[in-house]
Amino acid sequence: MEPQSSTLFSAPRMLTLVGSILVSLSSGTNYVPYAPQLGARLLLSHTQLNVIGLAGNVGVYLSGPIWGRVVDSKGPRIPLISAFTCLLVGYLGIKRIYDDGAETAISSMHLVILIACSFMTGLAGNAGLAVAMNTTAKSFPETSRGTITGLVLSGFGLSAFFFATVASIAFPGDTSALLFVLGLGTTMPMLLGLVIVRQIPLPPLSTTLSIEGGVHGREEYQPIPSGDAALFISGNNSSHTSLLDPTEHIHEASNYHVPEPSTAVELVPDRIVSRRSSSRSTSRAKPVHDGPNVYGKQLWLTPDFYLIFIIMSLLSGTGLMYINNVGSISQALYAKGNPNYDELEASRWQAAQVSTLSVCNFAGRILIGLIADLIRFRLRLPRVYCFCIVSTLFVVSQLSAISVNDVAHLWKATALLGLAYGSLFGIAPTIVIDWFGLSHLSENWGFVSLSPLVGGNIFSLMFGHNLDSHNSNDDTRTHPSLSLIRRGGVPSDHQCFDGRNCYVSSLYVTATACLIALGLSVWAGIRDQRKTEEAKREVIWDADE
Repeated sequence: MEPQSSTLFSAPRMLTLVGSILVSLSSGTNYVPYAPQLGARLLLSHTQLNVIGLAGNVGVYLSGPIWGRVVDSKGPRIPLISAFTCLLVGYLGIKRIYDDGAETAISSMHLVILIACSFMTGLAGNAGLAVAMNTTAKSFPETSRGTITGLVLSGFGLSAFFFATVASIAFPGDTSALLFVLGLGTTMPMLLGLVIVRQIPLPPLSTTLSIEGGVHGREEYQPIPSGDAALFISGNNSSHTSLLDPTEHIHEASNYHVPEPSTAVELVPDRIVSRRSSSRSTSRAKPVHDGPNVYGKQLWLTPDFYLIFIIMSLLSGTGLMYINNVGSISQALYAKGNPNYDELEASRWQAAQVSTLSVCNFAGRILIGLIADLIRFRLRLPRVYCFCIVSTLFVVSQLSAISVNDVAHLWKATALLGLAYGSLFGIAPTIVIDWFGLSHLSENWGFVSLSPLVGGNIFSLMFGHNLDSHNSNDDTRTHPSLSLIRRGGVPSDHQCFDGRNCYVSSLYVTATACLIALGLSVWAGIRDQRKTEEAKREVIWDADE
């Protein structure tokens, strides 16, 4: 056992883990807070800013299936080189347009270039994340998969805070310098990843039998990635006979059966045990397959895919809406009834929200990994129950944001949202492995990660339209701070100063969406638990025969 443990934590494996975390840290910079400053300098409306922000999100999520297939088939080299190029061109392109400024409304050509550059940064982010997640998931055993995946994904969550903090310390208040730091600082880890990030094969595991946990290894078998039990039970068992007698021919089967491609796919409990007569005792055992292996056309035919897709759309859409607009929310709350509006102080409140969001995002990804492994291996429950925890956090975050009237208390809603958003993306890849298998993780996760495009686009554009509809009601008579903001050079035509009234109706919509996601999560957990219990009953029935 000790040699195996030392092999699992060998230097090459730890080096790959560290490299993957650094690549992930450079992949989440789409959420770095520079949108309000970009809008102020280039005279952009909230809707235009949301379109630019959504272009980055589209780059992240739309490229998921493509990068997933490339990583699964070609390895990390191509995605890392592409990420390096796109990050460098994308951020330096945005910096160039920002430095040029705009005397009047930005031209259509410059707006298109901004959208394209934002899209490239998102494209690069998903390339780096796909490499980091795939490499570590296939380099560490299932017993620590939730924790390791959460640790790698935590780098993605901490990315915005890390780069924003570095830029604020080195170049305080300088948005152009921030964009320069993003352009160079995110590309170096991608080059480093080319050298140290690679899949390390797992060592053979010893056999451990458990009705709840299944077999955790055997010399001739690879570790089973399924979240449910897979049992090996020999025939003619008695108190004098080993349960895993190597002289008998035994067949392995997963709890989930994948039908032929010509039929609709549904993951259902399968019969666990099959036996052959003892006269064939010299035969060598062969596995049927290593757990679920659903991908391609079969993925789109199984209801489980649509279930996780809907849950992810509702929850991630809520998170993206808040993340993309938290700067505008803090400005609206700060300006409400404030005759001494200070642009520098407003930017500090904005930075505080983003820092809180990023740190809690980071914490959520780590904590949910630990909780997932605890639920799976200690409580013997399906990991999908973690979706119930995540959905509850989202609901509470939206209700908290609705109740906030003072920017000084906005951090509470921001912290809850960050924790929920990080937890969502920390647990979702592990659920994808449990439901669909490890062999095509990156490709399957790429398709699942299309889900934020649906909710993110709908909720973010709704939020931006809501803000813009309130802007027309602002004037210097109802908002004394407006004249001060004009003198500060901020385009007042594109600001809302009604406090929570600027956006609260959007939060009611997202709170309802999160409640729906919570209901679906509870149903998914109960359904998976019933499948596991049915599989156990079949095992006991077969063993008694």
